[in-house]
Amino acid sequence: MTGYRKLGVNSAHRRSMLRNLVTDLFKYGRIQTTDCRAKEARREAEKMITLAKRGDLHARRQALAYIKDEDVVTKLFEEIGPKYDGRNGGYTRILKLGPRQGDVAEAVFLELV
Repeated sequence: MTGYRKLGVNSAHRRSMLRNLVTDLFKYGRIQTTDCRAKEARREAEKMITLAKRGDLHARRQALAYIKDEDVVTKLFEEIGPKYDGRNGGYTRILKLGPRQGDVAEAVFLELV
């Protein structure tokens, strides 16, 4: 058993897709995707918020290595991180929307709590 879902793509595509999902989650606060992708993106998003709560220079550089958009990293460290200061984990929520029309994949909203 692997420690992650493969999501039907190769490793470079998967990493890029998850980075884009996490970036959009922090940019817009809520994204619509499939259930499996949301569960994997949630793992990475929680790690990024934990880095933002630390707030030091090393944490910011670690976040910039994952999220390429500097404006999103600034928002993460100045707005999102301090908002969850008193919370230990559970920064995101997955709301199920039902099957997606077309391929009948389980559609969900991934949003910040």
